[in-house]
Amino acid sequence: MEKVEHDTTEHLNRGRRRFLTAATTVVGVGIVGTVAVPMVASLEPTAAEEAAAATTFNLAPVEPGMQVTIPWQKKPVIIVNRTPEMLATLKEVEAKGVLKDPDCNVPQQPPYCKNMYRARQPEWLVMVRICNHLCCIPHYRPKKASVTPSWLGGFHCPCHGSMYDLSGRVMKGSPAPHNMAVPEYEFSKDGKTVTITKMYPKAHLC
Repeated sequence: MEKVEHDTTEHLNRGRRRFLTAATTVVGVGIVGTVAVPMVASLEPTAAEEAAAATTFNLAPVEPGMQVTIPWQKKPVIIVNRTPEMLATLKEVEAKGVLKDPDCNVPQQPPYCKNMYRARQPEWLVMVRICNHLCCIPHYRPKKASVTPSWLGGFHCPCHGSMYDLSGRVMKGSPAPHNMAVPEYEFSKDGKTVTITKMYPKAHLC
């Protein structure tokens, strides 16, 4: 991978740019993933956005193995319907000993998501799709060996090379310090929709 170097001022300026053009015009459902944009703009919601923070999404179109990324409070939230094969990779990557925080001890997720799946239900990953190194948007790479020969599937940030598994747990050697953030959310009683309510207060985006 080509190494890209920027000075601190340039990163700060880029970080202030609004980025959600792609996320608001392209909602990709599929194994390949959605169109990603390089950097996140403002991460702080306005008072009006906080008041209308809850977003409900219909899960019916997201079949096993598929994903969708939706805009929420100026941030991209990825929802993945993980297959049993995808879930099995989470134990495999733990066994390799390559995760910085495999037990999710850093509070990057609500307490009910402090598990291997980082989820309320194992198959459904609901996560803020932001690399907590410099607010880039990682690419969704579920296919094995699609990033490195030993790659088991997950998220890869092309800006500086951070890598995460299919639960968003960061791998050793990545510049990102923590696992990706999981917002607070709940499923409907019939399991057909998910409602994202707010950011978990202790979670660190970047």
